[in-house]
Amino acid sequence: MKKIAVAIDGPAAAGKSTVAKQVAEIKGYTYIDTGAMYRAFTLYCLNKGVDCQDHDACVKLIPEVNIELKPGHLVFLNGEDVSREIRLPNVSGNVSYIASYKEIRLALVELQRKMAETSSVIMDGRDIGTYVLPNADVKIFQIASVETRAIRRYDENISKGIPCTLEEIEEDVRKRDYIDSHRDFAPLKPAADSVLLDTSYLNVEQVVEKVIEIIDAKLAEEKDA
Repeated sequence: MKKIAVAIDGPAAAGKSTVAKQVAEIKGYTYIDTGAMYRAFTLYCLNKGVDCQDHDACVKLIPEVNIELKPGHLVFLNGEDVSREIRLPNVSGNVSYIASYKEIRLALVELQRKMAETSSVIMDGRDIGTYVLPNADVKIFQIASVETRAIRRYDENISKGIPCTLEEIEEDVRKRDYIDSHRDFAPLKPAADSVLLDTSYLNVEQVVEKVIEIIDAKLAEEKDA
């Protein structure tokens, strides 16, 4: 059976990871959370006392960082499970700086591409369809209003016991949108051949259903071509 690559891009808190995980389980694909990888690198910088806005200091840490994604959506940083720590507000507030550094992106993109070589994958992030997997079979750009995304992230944090306020989350979402879309290297933007999916008024189950519809329609197209 042919390996399939699905790329889901979009701004912060658009629900990409939640949807991608469920689609992966339904379709039998491997889920690769690229955002979690950048968050793990950010956590390492913070734990080392490095200012995440200090490009040179952060880039110097690349040889020290080993990130692994394990079954159960677990994220390991240098052998330690940091799945919860990478979702804390201090990481969320700094990850866009780390993700804007070309050298760090190149190191993690190489790892992401290797993961996609071995099995059918669904990968979400900011530049999957435009840069990481430009030849992906299916490309989706998932969006939602800032207000909707802030509420979703707030509810997610509260459910996990992560302290935050809705105002803080909305400010962080707006800041990340600006940084992600204005960075010089591989900025956030939809691929020319991506399908735009606005999830502002859809629940998770409805988004999962629509993503699967898009995947199945695209594969049927290729089969009939």
